Amino acid sequence: MLPPELNPRSFRQFIPSSVSAPSFSSVNNGSLYYSSPNPSPNRDSEPSSSTSRSLKNSRFTPANFLHNFRIAVALAPCAAFLLDLGGTAVIATLTIGLMVSYVLDSLNFKSGAFFGVWVSLIFAQIAFFFSSSLVSSFNSLPLALLAAFLCAETNFLIGVWASLQFKWIQIENPSIVLALERLLFACVPFPASALFTWATISAVGINNASYYLMVFNCLFYWLYAIPRISSFKTKQEAKYHGGQVPDDNFILGHLDSCFQTLNLLFLPLLFHIASHYSVIFSSAASVSDLFLLFFIPFLFQLYASTRGALWWVTKHPNQLHSIRVANGAVALVVVVICLEIRVVFHSFGRYIQVPPPLNYLLVTTTMLGGAAGAGAYALGMVSDAFSSMAFTGLAVIVSAAGAIVVGFPILFLPLPSVAGFYLARFFTKKSLPSYFAFVVLGSLMVMWFVMHNFWGLNIWIAGMSLKSFCKYIVASVVLAMSVPGLALLPSKLHFLTEIGLVFHALLLCYIENRFFNYSGIYYYGFEDDVMYPSYMVVLTTFIGLAITKRLSVDGRIGPKAVWILTCLYASKLAMLFLTSKSVVWVSAILLLAISPPLLLYRDKSRTASKMKPWQGYVHAGVVALSVWFCRETIFEALQWWNGRPPSDGLLLGFCIVLTGLACVPIVALHFSHALSAKRCLVLMVATGLLFILMQPPIPLSWTYHSDLIKAARQSADDISIYGFVAPKPTWPAWLLIVAILLTLAAVTSVIPIKYMVELRLFYSIAIGIALGVYIAAEYFLQAAVLHALIVVTMVCASVFVIFTHFPSASSTKFLPWVFALLVALFPVTYLLEGQVRIKSIFGEGGVGDMEEEDKKLTTLLAVEGARTSLLGLYAAIFMLIALEIKYELASLLREKAVDRGGIRHVHSGQSTSSTFPPRMRFTQHRRASTVSNFTIKRMATEGAWMPAVGNVATVMCFAICLILNVNLTGGSNRAIFFLAPILLLLNQDSDFVAGFGDKQRYFPVTIVISAYLVLTSVYSIWEDVWHGNGGWGLDIGGPDWFFAVKNLALLILTFPSHILFNRFVWSYTKQTDSTPLITMPLNLPSVIITDVLKVRILGLLGIIYSLAQYLISRQQYLSGLKYI
Repeated sequence: MLPPELNPRSFRQFIPSSVSAPSFSSVNNGSLYYSSPNPSPNRDSEPSSSTSRSLKNSRFTPANFLHNFRIAVALAPCAAFLLDLGGTAVIATLTIGLMVSYVLDSLNFKSGAFFGVWVSLIFAQIAFFFSSSLVSSFNSLPLALLAAFLCAETNFLIGVWASLQFKWIQIENPSIVLALERLLFACVPFPASALFTWATISAVGINNASYYLMVFNCLFYWLYAIPRISSFKTKQEAKYHGGQVPDDNFILGHLDSCFQTLNLLFLPLLFHIASHYSVIFSSAASVSDLFLLFFIPFLFQLYASTRGALWWVTKHPNQLHSIRVANGAVALVVVVICLEIRVVFHSFGRYIQVPPPLNYLLVTTTMLGGAAGAGAYALGMVSDAFSSMAFTGLAVIVSAAGAIVVGFPILFLPLPSVAGFYLARFFTKKSLPSYFAFVVLGSLMVMWFVMHNFWGLNIWIAGMSLKSFCKYIVASVVLAMSVPGLALLPSKLHFLTEIGLVFHALLLCYIENRFFNYSGIYYYGFEDDVMYPSYMVVLTTFIGLAITKRLSVDGRIGPKAVWILTCLYASKLAMLFLTSKSVVWVSAILLLAISPPLLLYRDKSRTASKMKPWQGYVHAGVVALSVWFCRETIFEALQWWNGRPPSDGLLLGFCIVLTGLACVPIVALHFSHALSAKRCLVLMVATGLLFILMQPPIPLSWTYHSDLIKAARQSADDISIYGFVAPKPTWPAWLLIVAILLTLAAVTSVIPIKYMVELRLFYSIAIGIALGVYIAAEYFLQAAVLHALIVVTMVCASVFVIFTHFPSASSTKFLPWVFALLVALFPVTYLLEGQVRIKSIFGEGGVGDMEEEDKKLTTLLAVEGARTSLLGLYAAIFMLIALEIKYELASLLREKAVDRGGIRHVHSGQSTSSTFPPRMRFTQHRRASTVSNFTIKRMATEGAWMPAVGNVATVMCFAICLILNVNLTGGSNRAIFFLAPILLLLNQDSDFVAGFGDKQRYFPVTIVISAYLVLTSVYSIWEDVWHGNGGWGLDIGGPDWFFAVKNLALLILTFPSHILFNRFVWSYTKQTDSTPLITMPLNLPSVIITDVLKVRILGLLGIIYSLAQYLISRQQYLSGLKYI
């Protein structure tokens, strides 16, 4: 029967009242079914032109595209397959183009984003044509061109799908949107089924390619050919004529549906003929393939007609019913006969115990009678006493014939006949005892069949005897037969259904794990590898999940059973990625520990669905124990990834990270209000990541509790393969881990250093000692004299930074002295490093042999490297201090502005507390109540040292970086552009830099760049002249003096632009527009004819400065005109 909205108006009187009852509008999978609350019987005879005109004018409504998931099922895998074929060039092109489109869309340039998507797809397709190897893959030019056209068509459909996501297209071009939606539903099945078949053939071979294409055709026919209402049609028009949906409201039209049907019926058959034309009539099995490839889709199409697939043929229910019965009977006979030839006698002939021609008669009776009975019951033809009696007799005959075929003893032939009788009685009378009687009798027949055919075979398969597997399989079949009857029991006995499903899932996991991971078979000395197909694992997993969801929706099983079954079925997928023999059970335990927050407590409408604190602690403990239990699997996965056994620190880090990530659903869904839970989770994940990165040594290896890990650790292959690696002390890694974790604990307020001065002092000293010892032991291991100085330096830096950020009552008095000590330690540590070692080497005097000379050279190089490391360390310290002071000064100025605003409101008669929202008032109150924060008054008195200290730290950091640039790169020209922005950390200071303010913050950057390039240019000219490099050669400078004069003159020509721009950056006073433009040509000779690279850079920089000054001055002038 068609749904009520698909029936024609002239036959609506045959619809039962229960079907045509008034209901509200609903949306289901993109199909809209409407019924009018007040249907008018005379609606057809109301000629209202105005109403019809308004409906036509409102036939389009801008809305979101409702079928994105349906389209994604086909196009998303196709896109992934095309990216894999295209390779890196296509991925890079598409990534860049989509990034540009995303930027344009974020800037609200919608049309630009739209065209950006299409341009990206076009260039990606061009890259695909050049990067893919279709011609060499198919070894045929016509096939390669056909494949290229198929890929281009798929790319075009992806662009059409992307176009429907732009709302502005719906508003500006409604007719185009309707056409694009129809184009998608009409065209997607053709390339999608072809590409899916292509990918499947690439994976498993081309032997059964026609059947793969048939399956995918049926899938996409069900998704797109079933009539569905457009996403962009108005609800008023959908309610037209008392609930019936007009034909033009469907996405597809008559012609589109006709082509979909032709594709479903004939394309697999034609593909099979084209690929097997030489052997089509070579055997009966080959001829059966032709009939199966046509009539199986034909049967599927008749079944789809119950959902309206043949609406374009007729909507008359009686006609549709006659079409289904007549055509279905013919198709069913053909399919059954072909399956007998192609499958039963071809693959299971050894189990047929009846000689010909009786075997053909009995097998046909069994299969055709069973199919006819099932089809009649599915179509609702078993409805009265006569049809019920015929159905029961057919079931008895089919059962008896099937028993005779498999060789069941004639003496016990009433057993299968009675089983068939009880099964038919269950379907006709809805008698539950009859079903359980069928289960008992059917179980006895299954046990007889297994014992008769397999019990006596002496075969070991997957590490077990065949008899053991027979026991598991029989138990699984009995449970599978019992579960449908248990599901029909009253709700008080639904626990029996849950128990049966759980035990069946456990048996299925065990059997598939043995078949998949223990693939050896032994039979009388014959050994071979039997591979359980991967698609069977995926198929049984999704079937189990679908059955679980269906029973849960029907209320047949509870949430706990759904939780257990989901975890068991999903754990089987781990076999596809890891080769461990225990991976299924390990994955099941992990999923059972992780998934309760998602599956057991997911009902947000009930307060009882939220975890209690003790439940959260219990679940977190269970997760940790589960990860500990799974450590061997984690070890094997890391060993497979690294190619060698992982260290204890790496293994422990992954376990901690996995535990933290597994606890994320607990915290995110049930304790999102608890800050302590979030902080503990952050600390746990950070600890695991630090263990992974640092891999600290673990003295007492807890992993040795596992025999597998112990055996891997004691293997001697590492040395023979990788050679001997000199051990390096790794214990300092613990100090860095402790320091980072203490920092995170303070940032997340786990350690309350903000409110306790004593704890703050101990915390800063501990951080400094940990970092100091780590740096000394990791980078200055041979310079023992420096260890104490480095530790003191790090303690001073830690105390200064922490007490600057969280000052105390007396910290402003001793912090300048701490900084002075830090500055004094810099030259002492630098000069002391190497001095002792140099004296110890050269103090003996004389020159020794070559080994002593090499030792001295090595020591000098080590001293130079250690001094360079010291410079980097102090540069980082001074940079951190400058950043902290800059941040604190900005915060103080912001607080001062807020306080001034509050005072202004008070003077105007308003309350300060009423000026801010409640949250800000709470913040202000808490800040005012905290003694450890600066106030504006104390900033003026005791905190006046901060700008000076920040400036000193900034200048020292910049100077040290310049020295490092000279030592490491030889004075790179590009380095100054990266180092000069350090001077942005300079502060307004009345002691050292008078008149410097926020307005002049860019002046130090520009003046330093100009001065550095000028000085290095002069030095380069002097060096070339002094060493005699300036001559007539390739450089056209002539003699030394002419070379110097020429390049110095060209250098001087760049000065006006730099001077004018630096003056402008300092004052921002507008000059005449012609001034920078006049000085700009002076830089051209320096760019063209100079011999020194730095002079050329100065010339280019002068041109850029002149243009920038002109544009900024012009913008200021235009902005001023707006105010005038």
